[in-house]
Amino acid sequence: MIHKLALIGFGTVGQGLAQILHDKQEALRRNLGFEPQIVAVCTRSKGSLYQPEGLDLAQLLQAAQSGSLASYPDMPGLERGWDNLKTIRESNAATVIEISYTNLTTGQPAIDHCRAAFENGKNVVTANKGPVALAYHELLALAAENGVRFGIEGTVMSGTPALRLPGVALAGNELSEVRGIFNGTTNYILTKMEEGLSYAAALQQAQELGYAEADPTADVEGHDAASKVVILANVVMDVPLSRAEVSCRGISHLTSADIQQAKAEGKRWKLIGRVKKEGGRAVASVQPEAIPLTDPLAGVMGATNAITYVCDLLGPITLIGAGAGGVQTGFALLIDLINIGRGNL
Repeated sequence: MIHKLALIGFGTVGQGLAQILHDKQEALRRNLGFEPQIVAVCTRSKGSLYQPEGLDLAQLLQAAQSGSLASYPDMPGLERGWDNLKTIRESNAATVIEISYTNLTTGQPAIDHCRAAFENGKNVVTANKGPVALAYHELLALAAENGVRFGIEGTVMSGTPALRLPGVALAGNELSEVRGIFNGTTNYILTKMEEGLSYAAALQQAQELGYAEADPTADVEGHDAASKVVILANVVMDVPLSRAEVSCRGISHLTSADIQQAKAEGKRWKLIGRVKKEGGRAVASVQPEAIPLTDPLAGVMGATNAITYVCDLLGPITLIGAGAGGVQTGFALLIDLINIGRGNL
């Protein structure tokens, strides 16, 4: 059965998903019985397209890489110029892929995109942290009320299954704490500082490689990691937590002397996000910590992410993997789509 998709946003992640669907189309159909079809793409900067019978993925990717969807060839039935909400409400997509700009202050316009999709009987799959960190329970209830699904795997560690693993493979355990390295930019900077670079030089290198934005505040001051801690508390640990309740401190104050002092003590600085259950409530923080080299998180270097679940039956379980990237996050969207098709989400 064909699963029709509308993409709201078509940057690195959207193009990563489209590339996966283009390259693996036959294998997905043959091995999983999964036949996705992108019928709409709507972006703020590149324009929008809607073709009820499905867009040609090779031509779509070529047009996106040229910088404008205006170069996508005309064909019968093709609509251009629809805005986000019209695309969500009036396209024949069964699922909306919400990958627009992430706003960690208001969650908009992504929250309104999710609401519109649910109210029109459409599933939402997203890698956008804003709606999940700020309105998860409201949106989940709205999805349930309308008999549709809300896929959010890509919001914490890209395609690394930080949300799915505890719900499936660790089911039956009580989680007393979840902690981890949830921001690849800061982990890269700390790795390079240990190799001898200053904070400023390491940040500049991270920006040149595309790990850090021109304005790196959300990463280096811990705000990005804090939003992921909120998601983990609400989704994985099932304890209510708001962003305002997460104490947050970044890495910009760390010096080369701090790095070397920790090294001399057999420790390594990491920006650690954590959430604990204490008396039925969540206690959460994001802050740099000098952790022993024996800690599994201490060995996680570069832009890689990691998460440790503290389980009552198994003890600590650590998952390490990619925390960003177009194809990697595109895979997170794909696995949610596959599980919607299976009825498992």
